[in-house]
Amino acid sequence: MATWTSRGLRGCALEEYINRTNEKYLEHGLALIQKIPTPITPIKIDKASRHITLAYFERKSTVDYIGAVQGIPVCFDAKECRTDTFPLQNIHEHQVNFMENFEKQGGIAFILILYHAREEFYYLRFSKLREFWNRMQEGGRKSFRYEELEQDFIFKTSGGLLVPYLDEIQKDLSLRD
Repeated sequence: MATWTSRGLRGCALEEYINRTNEKYLEHGLALIQKIPTPITPIKIDKASRHITLAYFERKSTVDYIGAVQGIPVCFDAKECRTDTFPLQNIHEHQVNFMENFEKQGGIAFILILYHAREEFYYLRFSKLREFWNRMQEGGRKSFRYEELEQDFIFKTSGGLLVPYLDEIQKDLSLRD
């Protein structure tokens, strides 16, 4: 049984940015993306603030978001990174397996990473994630560096959207043809 503490909410700012972006996409009829809640069972609740301070995960979650963009199924996870090295331990094997199966069914799977120090986002295509993951499984690095990223998939806030990832999906699709 995995235990959760408040430290597990590190990605909340990024998720809030993505949620706001998803609302805009929905308003403009561009996408319907839903946040998938992580199933937890509370153990301790701070009575004064009414916040959960200790809980356990009921089951392994898959990804943070799932939905459709212009009729194309998409799923993705949101991660934050404070340095130029991203540890693959932040991604779980069951998530990689889910994303792989999702893509086998004709969907698009990816990870959105916020690089805090650079104030940049990165769209990690599943094929690139698989490359890093396989390298780790074969005894190589257990992380990847900023320098290893596909530069075309680095982006910033623009056009009134906090995390404008639809252009990145379009680039991803164009590489698959």
